[in-house]
Amino acid sequence: MAVKDRDRFSTATRLRLLGEQTAARVYRSQTKRQARRSRLTGRAALLALVLCTLIVALAYPIRQYVSQRAEISDLERQKQQAEERVEQLRDLKARWKDDSYAEQQIRRRLHYVMPGETGYVVVDPDRARQSRAELGAADRPWYANVWDGVDKSDASDQ
Repeated sequence: MAVKDRDRFSTATRLRLLGEQTAARVYRSQTKRQARRSRLTGRAALLALVLCTLIVALAYPIRQYVSQRAEISDLERQKQQAEERVEQLRDLKARWKDDSYAEQQIRRRLHYVMPGETGYVVVDPDRARQSRAELGAADRPWYANVWDGVDKSDASDQ
């Protein structure tokens, strides 16, 4: 027994036992980690599946929400432009109620003159020939030329 007791407490034996115990602990911790990893991997896969399902389920409603928000902002912009246009038209209506403004516009657009005044209209001959050639005024009936004149007058006002 003396040999066994001596072997049991010798440094080499102690180191060997310590090494075996350490190896056993490392092996056990590795197997536990692997067991944990396999459980976490399954959980992670399930979590990933749930997240992907949520993303796919919410993608269409979110896209609709974004497109509707863009449409709402576009409609608000159009509304603002319409309100500005209404305001401009109200101002123009108020100006036309003023007799002096109406008289000024009639004189300018229709070339009216007051009794006793002499009216002059200066026409650039090159431009007049060019416009007649483009429109083919000689080939069209007189009322079409008159109507085109009215349209041009309205277009120049705006």
